[in-house]
Amino acid sequence: MKVVFDTNVIVAGIVAEGLCREILETHVPEHNVVLSQVLWDELATTLRGKFGLLAEDLPILALYRRHAMWCEPAPLAGPVCDDAEDDWVPATAVAGAVEAIVSGDADLLILKSHAGIEILSPRQFLVRQSPSVRL
Repeated sequence: MKVVFDTNVIVAGIVAEGLCREILETHVPEHNVVLSQVLWDELATTLRGKFGLLAEDLPILALYRRHAMWCEPAPLAGPVCDDAEDDWVPATAVAGAVEAIVSGDADLLILKSHAGIEILSPRQFLVRQSPSVRL
């Protein structure tokens, strides 16, 4: 599956045990991840600013960066989210022609989809990957 993982999912996977850690360690390598420079910069800034972590010091992020298919975010016809900063996620997803966005952000999740791209919570994503497992 071709997918964009929102910054909050990757950050949570790095700093805490749980569903996002499982996604980062197990499912990211199994999928075609799409990433843009804007999302990478947001990730690096968040890790440094909130947790004092440098992206270049985290081997899992080196793998994430190498594994990703990079694209320029597509111009959007208009605002998609209440917070304009969140629009980079669907703009990257549209440009990368992904099947799904995985996010923990309520502003994105409330949309359920954008331009034919499903927007899933980490839990919904994991259930789709293993339908027999109930989380």
